[in-house]
Amino acid sequence: MNDYAAFANRLAKNYKHLAKWARRQGLDAWRIYDRDVPQFPFAVDVYGAHAHVAEFDTGWQMEDAEYDAWVAECLAVVRQVTGAERVAFKTRRRQKGENQYEKTGEAGEDFVIEEAGQRFWVNLDAYLDTGLFLDHRNTRKRVRDEAAGKRFLNLFAYTGSFTVYAAAGGAVESETVDLSNTYQDWSRRNFELNGLDLSKHALIRDDVFQYLEDAAFQGKTFDLIVMDPPSFSNSKKMLDVLDVQRDQRRLVDGAMRLLAPGGVLYFSNNLRSFELDPALAEAYAIEDISAQSVPEDFRNKKIHQCWRIRHAG
Repeated sequence: MNDYAAFANRLAKNYKHLAKWARRQGLDAWRIYDRDVPQFPFAVDVYGAHAHVAEFDTGWQMEDAEYDAWVAECLAVVRQVTGAERVAFKTRRRQKGENQYEKTGEAGEDFVIEEAGQRFWVNLDAYLDTGLFLDHRNTRKRVRDEAAGKRFLNLFAYTGSFTVYAAAGGAVESETVDLSNTYQDWSRRNFELNGLDLSKHALIRDDVFQYLEDAAFQGKTFDLIVMDPPSFSNSKKMLDVLDVQRDQRRLVDGAMRLLAPGGVLYFSNNLRSFELDPALAEAYAIEDISAQSVPEDFRNKKIHQCWRIRHAG
């Protein structure tokens, strides 16, 4: 398991190819490696002058000292290949719950990266996730391309990146909904970084289920909606436990009630076992765009699923 040459060679090959591609795309952040070599079960992402390494739980048994030495050597390989000033390392254990909201106990450093003309604050240490889901880059661009003159709604908004893209594309107004104060503050900083007018782009801290009910009651409508829920969430702030497989009809129906005629809902999630309820396909015009929405730097083409949903007829 300790032959690091296979890891180093694959990392170097990927980096050489993708670094040029990322430059052409205007990307500071991109995926360089995703468990390409089974003995090295990492996802490795470049964030400007930094690298982020997430280890996936394999169930392997190693003595602590042996494991620590193995990790140190692997991180040294990443540093050598990428030239990263520093490398952040995290272990991802299989668990249910809202992973993105889990603090690591480290403060880390906030810094700005650029993605296709937009700018975002990221932090590689403080949380399990970094502040920007790189696998949704293509859908963000799609939203920017379609946003001109539209009213935009961002549900389970995390740090507001979809809203930044929608505003850049000319959305006339937006609402960005998330239950976390931490991530709403992060969204605000991203909005300010990109010059968004906060009088037109509202941040709403709310449980999405509650928001959908209230917005329908108030008669709100939107032309473009993005909904990217977590697979599971048992946040104490939520009224109900969220299970995206079980709750998909409630979520999609709730969003579609707010969608203006001719509008589009993008619905995605990262639950690998997720299956779209056939009743939704009967009720709405649905196109599976997952093949186009997963970026080319992601070897794992099943990292998410994404659908473009419109009113039928």
